[in-house]
Amino acid sequence: MAQEHKLEIFRGLWKFKSNTQKIWGVLLFLSIVTTVEVALGIIKPDWSMGHVLGMKILNWIFIILTIVKAYYITWDFMHMRDETSGLRRAVVWTAIFLILYLIFILLQEGGYVFEVYDNGYIKRDF
Repeated sequence: MAQEHKLEIFRGLWKFKSNTQKIWGVLLFLSIVTTVEVALGIIKPDWSMGHVLGMKILNWIFIILTIVKAYYITWDFMHMRDETSGLRRAVVWTAIFLILYLIFILLQEGGYVFEVYDNGYIKRDF
């Protein structure tokens, strides 16, 4: 027998009557998040140009919204909510570790490249 898919999103806050309605609801949510990202990228409000942990607030917003979309796509379209907790943790923890590692590398290398362009050749000892 085929297993029935859960017809709710946001941990049961939004319930649907059919799979088709659920797909449209998820499409609407992902479209709203993408629209917010695009609008912020075009407008670039002044409040988002402040720096936090070496990056602009706007960049942090983009990273967070991208992670939200990736998590939600994995959770709903890859049916992770129906899997065992061990598999969910393995997938999510691996992705979180790799994303944090990527952010660390980008900040380190980006800062180094900026210093090279700004001051000429520099040497770093880690």
